[in-house]
Amino acid sequence: MTENAQQQPTAPITELPTQYTPAEVEGTLYERWVEKGYFTADAKSDKPPYTIVIPPPNVTGSLHLGHAFQHTLMDALTRRKRMQGYEALWLPGMDHAGIATQNKVEQQLAEEGKSRHDLGREEFVERVWQWKEEYGGRILGQMRRLGDGVDWSRERFTMDEGLSKAVLTIFKRLYEDELIYRAERIINWCPRCLTAISDIEVEYQEDAGELVSIRYGEGEDSLVVATTRAETMLGDTAVAVHPDDERYQHLIGKQIKLPLTDRTIPVVADTHVDPAFGTGAVKVTPAHDPNDFEIGRRHDLPSLTIMDEHGVITVHGPFLGLDRFEARSTVVGALKEQGRIVAEKRPYMHSVGHCSRCKTTVEPRLSMQWWVKVGPLAKAAGDAVRDGRVKIHPEDMSKRYFDWVDNMHDWCISRQLWWGHRIPIWYGPDGEVVCVGPDEEPPTGEGWTQDSDVLDTWFSSGLWPFSTLGWPEQTEDLRKFYPTDVLLTGHDIIFFWVARMMMFGLYAMDGQVPFHTIALTGLVRDEFGKKMSKSNPNAVDPLVWMDAYGSDAVRFTLANGANPGADVPIGEDWVKASRNFTNKIWNATRFALMNGATVEGPLPDASQMSATDRWILSRLNTTVAQVDAYYDDYQFAKLADALYHFAWDEVFDWYVELSKTTFFAGGEQARVSGRVLGEVLDVTLRLLHPVIPFVTDALWTTLTGGESLVIGEWPADSGFRDKDAELEIELVQRVVTEVRRFRKDQGLKDGQKVPARLELDGTALAPHEAAIRQLLRLQPEGEGFAATATLPVAGATVALDLSGTIDVAAERKRLAKDLAAAEKEKAQANAKLGNEAFLAKAPDNVVDKIRGRLAKADEDIARIKAQLDGLPQA
Repeated sequence: MTENAQQQPTAPITELPTQYTPAEVEGTLYERWVEKGYFTADAKSDKPPYTIVIPPPNVTGSLHLGHAFQHTLMDALTRRKRMQGYEALWLPGMDHAGIATQNKVEQQLAEEGKSRHDLGREEFVERVWQWKEEYGGRILGQMRRLGDGVDWSRERFTMDEGLSKAVLTIFKRLYEDELIYRAERIINWCPRCLTAISDIEVEYQEDAGELVSIRYGEGEDSLVVATTRAETMLGDTAVAVHPDDERYQHLIGKQIKLPLTDRTIPVVADTHVDPAFGTGAVKVTPAHDPNDFEIGRRHDLPSLTIMDEHGVITVHGPFLGLDRFEARSTVVGALKEQGRIVAEKRPYMHSVGHCSRCKTTVEPRLSMQWWVKVGPLAKAAGDAVRDGRVKIHPEDMSKRYFDWVDNMHDWCISRQLWWGHRIPIWYGPDGEVVCVGPDEEPPTGEGWTQDSDVLDTWFSSGLWPFSTLGWPEQTEDLRKFYPTDVLLTGHDIIFFWVARMMMFGLYAMDGQVPFHTIALTGLVRDEFGKKMSKSNPNAVDPLVWMDAYGSDAVRFTLANGANPGADVPIGEDWVKASRNFTNKIWNATRFALMNGATVEGPLPDASQMSATDRWILSRLNTTVAQVDAYYDDYQFAKLADALYHFAWDEVFDWYVELSKTTFFAGGEQARVSGRVLGEVLDVTLRLLHPVIPFVTDALWTTLTGGESLVIGEWPADSGFRDKDAELEIELVQRVVTEVRRFRKDQGLKDGQKVPARLELDGTALAPHEAAIRQLLRLQPEGEGFAATATLPVAGATVALDLSGTIDVAAERKRLAKDLAAAEKEKAQANAKLGNEAFLAKAPDNVVDKIRGRLAKADEDIARIKAQLDGLPQA
């Protein structure tokens, strides 16, 4: 429990508006937080640091539910740590998104009838900067709507001056350490984006293609190969067979005629070939397939590039100028005319790579590119998790991480774009190659040119945890806030971003990890578990929901679904329910303020409190401890659920209702309970604030007169527990719940008053008779009282006079029907559980369900019989 309530300056409590309207609170409140500098971290502070760097959204992007989800969780973590006394820095920024941004500007130019080549490189890059200033960064404004408590004074952009210097610095270091090199390799090429893309930017899907089997050579000196890409045969430079395959021993080393060409190609023996797959012979096209490229290197085969960057055939002959897909069908037609097609299978479903950005089919292409030698970097990234310097939550996600870093291929970092960090390599007229660092002048003179490619966007974002803090300079920020504490991000970018930050952080920062914890989330899906997509009608703009229900409601819904590593289903009805929760908090606090809730003065001694007071304080401290434990384990769904049920059920529904008779009676006990209620509201609002910051801050400042919850103290568990009071109130709850159920079963309206006699003497319930009567709408027994229904519950008896309120005969008939149904359910469950053959075959979860049905049936039978016994005789 916090002592802050009694230390805060108190203002006269004014009545809250009757209705909570988020639009009238959220925008103004956020701007006040920013103006006050609450989110601005102080590198000179002696407080312990807590740092999160935001996963930089693309400059082309706008807020979607995935952003809103992860931002809510990061904001909650940061707000709590700030309240706990840490110097909390949540650092914002954006990624320049090389391919996506260049595409945006090229689309604009196309509408003007121009291309980037019409402008030239320098003017085109200037045009991109203009686009960025005008259209980029929409998401930053939208983050304010969500309530992101980021330090706007430290906002960064991957192409800003400081981060560009970091990119040049680490490139030169890696180059000099021979961890960056240039080589001709097979890369993934997008004929639409006209650039190389990394393995992890390729999305594979099952496409309906065609598998054709083609005969190469003649007679006994022939063999059959199968392919889904017939057009690539124009670039074949060998056929490969397994060295132990007896079928082809007589052909190994011989030349065979390549159909449709005037070339002959060798048959080579290579252990890569699986003799049991297909015909056991494979065509080898080293310039257009990664496996073929490796075979070609082993056998010193030539590599023939047969298509240009647009996927158009460049081989002289009848196929020259054809698009790759048009060439495919044309080549097959020509082979048929020559009788070379042995078999065809269509449709043939097979996995095909597509560009993750534009969905174009990716083309393997031999190309001279720049690469990072990842072996030693990836090993260091794996070791940091294995030895415990970095923890992954949930732990079972570690396998995915290790699958990647332990099997990582060298990383192609060059992109054939104009927008991005240009590779700092200069080529001289006599073959010289010079790498130029950030503080060095490039070589001058005739014949010197800079490499035309730019770096992969993920190269600069891989430096994010330390470049944003000022590296390579040894800044105050870097000394104070590095390493960062938590990287919270989706499990889908472990490969894109997480592993690369680990590699670069360990390399650049002398073995210091970039973060101590990797908290991985799932993806946001619709309420039916389907992936949200702009091409589907299930995509949701979170700003629309914020307008309708408030940002707090959206945030609470997202946090409530955030089980570690699991996907998050979300639907509008759930946001409405969260809106109802914020309204409940508002209305309950308004009632409390009107009925004596206060934070003035110390808490009364426990001896002055009622059992109800002691119960709620005991439950409050248990909740504080639970919420702390859930935060420390990144269990956001559990902490949201615990807060929801404590606030709604225990505080607003039970404590406030049980205390109404005390408040209405006035006097010293009402003063004591008003102080307890003030304490409970104070702490509850503090606990809720990191997840739903707007409504809590508005209510807390009214309740306490404090400046803002953003800089308020996080509550601590005082250790106060009162198990006796908890047991006593549990008895009250049992009585109220059981009688309410009985009333509902009898069809009585909620507000309908019923005469009743409560026999509570000798039980812990006696002091609560007035509250019980208030909650159950039970009038005192008067003249002519006749107990027509008697309910024994929790060691007490509640006798009700229902004469004139129900049709006893009809009610007995209805309950008899319900009893028969419950007994039938019990018999069926017993029959299955008594069947040994069924138990031997049935899965454990099925058996558990049947046992649950049996327990429920027993419970229903007991309840219905008690209701029948309580009814008057007909």
